[in-house]
Parts: sequence; structure tokens; C-alpha cells
Amino acid sequence: MIGIWALGAYLAVILLWTTLIKRSVGEAMIMGFLVILPFTGAAAAQIGWSALYSAATDEIVYATMAFVFMGYLLDKGGVLDRLIDLLNSLIGGVKGGPAWVSTVASAGLGGVVHNQAAIAATVGSVTIPWMEKSRLDKPAAATLVAGNAGMGITFPFSASMFVLVGSATVGPLLNINALVLPLLFGGLWCFLHRLIVTWLLIRKSGMAPLDPAHRLSVRAAFGQGWATLLLFVVVAIPLVITSGFLTSALSDWTGGDVSKSVSVIVWIPVVLLITGALLGRKRLPRTGRDWGNLLQGSAPRFGIVGVTVLFAFAGANALAATGLPKQMTALLNGLNLPLWLLAILIGLIVIAVAAPLSATATMAAVGTVGVAALVAAGVPATTAAVAVLIFSSCEAAVPPGGAPLYVACGIADVNPLKTFARLLTHYALPLLVIGVLITLGILPI
Repeated sequence: MIGIWALGAYLAVILLWTTLIKRSVGEAMIMGFLVILPFTGAAAAQIGWSALYSAATDEIVYATMAFVFMGYLLDKGGVLDRLIDLLNSLIGGVKGGPAWVSTVASAGLGGVVHNQAAIAATVGSVTIPWMEKSRLDKPAAATLVAGNAGMGITFPFSASMFVLVGSATVGPLLNINALVLPLLFGGLWCFLHRLIVTWLLIRKSGMAPLDPAHRLSVRAAFGQGWATLLLFVVVAIPLVITSGFLTSALSDWTGGDVSKSVSVIVWIPVVLLITGALLGRKRLPRTGRDWGNLLQGSAPRFGIVGVTVLFAFAGANALAATGLPKQMTALLNGLNLPLWLLAILIGLIVIAVAAPLSATATMAAVGTVGVAALVAAGVPATTAAVAVLIFSSCEAAVPPGGAPLYVACGIADVNPLKTFARLLTHYALPLLVIGVLITLGILPI
């Protein structure tokens, strides 16, 4: 059971490094990777190099970096602001309008940006002050924004999804194209849950319709922002090319397999970057020097996310070399638990690990093992992957909480402790239930 001991040491180091020593999760992932290597035996150096090289050359790492830059570009180009203004013009005038805007905008950005902290910052900076003006208390506003940020994980194509599909454990079980639609439907179940929570918070508050002075007219918002809806249209281009009738026709015409030649992971961020640059061209740099400054400003995001994803992959590869997947699967299956209880156990493990870590790090640490265990218990691989991704989306919903919670609380100027109870009852526990019901096939995907 050397792999399980390696996993224990890996998690312990990451948790200690991030909670007690209070260093960054990127550093923690590096330390965790190094701690695994002694458990691989005499070939530790070779396995370590192989795990790191495999991670560094994986196209999924590239895609994650491209998505990070895409979110930054959309922000600097003002595209995200126009998208939120458009949503606000449509539903901002009803009771609790800013709260509805916050939830719908988080879902929309979750399908594009996938970074929970970025979603909380972008949506929260606009909607939290408006929610306060509409008489929603500060803790509730911060709770809503932090809880909604988890939708960046439950829609394709998040870094957590890439880590899962690209892992040595789950990769052979699951094709990324086969996961897209099931995860979309899983994300919609989570969106429905967020809408219900939003309705409950509005009902318990004294919120009133937003003053027209704080929102654009529908005509003006559509005039300025209708083109931002193209972000959701262009995502379909690589998907349509690599699936269905068009794939067969193009494959027959070219004499090759288009679904393998055109990588969805590579081309989705490319088409979004091109579209975002066109939509935000008026606010983007004109000279080489200004572009250099813009790229320099994006560097800190790459530093944190890049190191985390790279060493999350490397750590997962090294853990796979210890035999962890088979050992953990055998251990969980040896318990002879009914499927519903196994799903709850895996959900609790993933959520507990997600409390101090990012969803990406959680997926690398225990998510892949959870999927393998569910598949061994007879759950379809796509269903298992969707359930585990939903479990991992509780990054900000369980104390001590992740970056989205502190971003939201910082904007609202509220003590994070005041949000913990509602985050647990309104978000973490319902998401656990949703993941279990999907595993059992009660909620179709």
C-alpha cells in the first residue's frame, strides 16, 4: 500500500504548506511532488524526470495557460464588462435583480473563464455594491458571489477537467470529447441549484428592484454588448468539427481522422482568444511597447496557475507510478460499500481536500482516484468524472475556503467567518447531493 502512504504524505505536505506555513499553493504542489519521489524507490530520479517532462509537454498545460490569458484579455478589452451590462439590462430591474445578474453572469463567465477567483472578482466588483444598495446584507452578498464562482469548474473546459482527462489514471478510461456534453448538463444542474439559492436569499432579504440609474437600457446594452454573445457561439466551432456528421464528412474528404487531427483542447482557447481580441480591439494596445506592458501585467497569473497545473500533473504522474490508483480502488472496493455510500464517501474526501486547496490541485490529488473507484464500481466513466468535478467545485464553500471566498469578502468588506455557515448549507452540502444523485443516475446527464 505504498501508494496510499505516498498520497497521505503528499496531502499532508500540501495542507501544512498552505495552511500552517501559509505559503502559495504553487509552492505546495512543488513540495508535494518532491515528497512523492522517495516512495517510488530506487528509480525515483528517473520517475521524477519522466513525470515532470510528461507534464511539461502535455497540450493540456498549454490549454490551461491559454485560458488564463484569454480571461485576462477579455477583462482588459472590456468584453466582460459589456457582457455583465447586457445581463443587467435584461434582469436588473426585477426584485433582487443584482443577485440574479450575479448568478447568471457567473454561469456565463464560468463557461468561458473557468477561474473561480477571476469570476468572483469580475462579477463581485460589479454586483456586490449593487446588491448592498438593494438591501442585501454584506455576508449574503459575499456568500452568493463566492458560491457562484464554483460554476467555473462545473462547465467545460476548466483546468480541473483537463487535469482529470490528462491524468495517467483517468486518461485511458475517458475521451475528452465524450465528457463535454455530460459535463455541460452537470453544470446546468448546478446552475439550477444556484438559481434556487439566489431565490431563497432574495426572499429572505428586503431587496428591491434596482434603480434604473444603475443600469443601461436594453437597447443601449444590446447596442454595446450583443457581440459578446459570440463568445458562446465560437466555442461550438471546434466541437462541431470534431463530432457528429461533419466529422465523418471532413474525414472522408481529407482521408484522415479529423477528430484526432483537430484538438478541441488546443483550438477552443485559440478561437476564444481571436474572438476576444476582435471584440475588445478598441481598448487593447496599439503599439509593441503597450502590448509588452499588457503581457507583463498578465505574468503573475501565469506564475501561480502555471506552476500549480504543471506540478499537479507531475505529482499525479508520480503518484500513478507508485501504484496508487489500483491500491486506492482496491481499498475502496474492498469495503464492499453500496454505490450510494461509496459516492458519498468519495464526495466527502474530495470536498474535504478542496477546502484548503484549489479545485485543480484537488483533482490531481484525489479526483482521479475517485473517478477510478467509481468506474470500478460500475459507474460510466463520464458520469463518474462529472460527479467528481462537481464535488471539487466546493473550493470556496468549505472552511477555510479558497481564493474566491476571500476575493468576495474583500470586495464586500466582511469577515469570512460570517459566510461559512451559509456556504456549507447553501452550497457544499447541496453540491454533494447533486454529485451523488448524478452518480446514481437519478439526475440524468
